[in-house]
Amino acid sequence: MVTTETLKSFKSRMRIMHSSEDEYLRELIEDSYEDIKSKCGTFTLGSDKRGTELVYERSRYAYNDALEFFNENFLSQINSFAFDNLDEDGEVDA
Repeated sequence: MVTTETLKSFKSRMRIMHSSEDEYLRELIEDSYEDIKSKCGTFTLGSDKRGTELVYERSRYAYNDALEFFNENFLSQINSFAFDNLDEDGEVDA
């Protein structure tokens, strides 16, 4: 699910130049996507800028062993994205 382009973009953002952690980073990104999708609904990773930003930020927190602070620090952005991502029936597309 995590494309080479998505991985490359995340690594560039994190200033990671080696490839020894690529599989681990893919897992972090995938886990983060699933977490954000469960909270905010379905979106396309890489195409939806706000959703992708949240995935990258959550992945960054996970990479730096600070995941317990992510939800609190990004609550406003998560709520805003979830609200904007509601379907016509007012439900999150999960």
